[in-house]
Amino acid sequence: MAEDLTIITGNKTEQYQSLIPQIKGLLDGETDLIANLANLAAGLKEQFGWLWVGFYVVKSIEPNREELVVGPFQGPVACTRIKKGKGVCGTSWAEAKTIIVPDVEKFPGHIACSSLSKSEIVVPIIRNNQVVGVLDVDSEELDQFDGVDQQYLEEIVNLIPF
Repeated sequence: MAEDLTIITGNKTEQYQSLIPQIKGLLDGETDLIANLANLAAGLKEQFGWLWVGFYVVKSIEPNREELVVGPFQGPVACTRIKKGKGVCGTSWAEAKTIIVPDVEKFPGHIACSSLSKSEIVVPIIRNNQVVGVLDVDSEELDQFDGVDQQYLEEIVNLIPF
């Protein structure tokens, strides 16, 4: 597939429904994880214009100790490492569930990588019952994310050949 996306307007559902087949095309036949995560982050950022879209990957730091380490992303400079259970990303990893935060200022222990971030959604990437990474999306608007985003972003992370 050409490395061009067709960006559409419309409601959120229509935008995701247009984007998902294009993402499948980008991922089809590509086995390199970094390339796939980079294209996914770029595609989501281009379609929706969010402040920050990117991935954190679970990495072993030493025996029996892991951290989330920043991977491919689009947006302002990011936090490099996040401990399990810390911030929205670390909590999503620890709980193995999607977390939607309408106002990051009200999330206990929120890690402010960018002061521009107002709301956030974090989707765990689960393979073989283990969280191997998370998709993190931040918006400059309060209450940006909802169940529609959760449904489609969970579908998208399940497409990643991790």
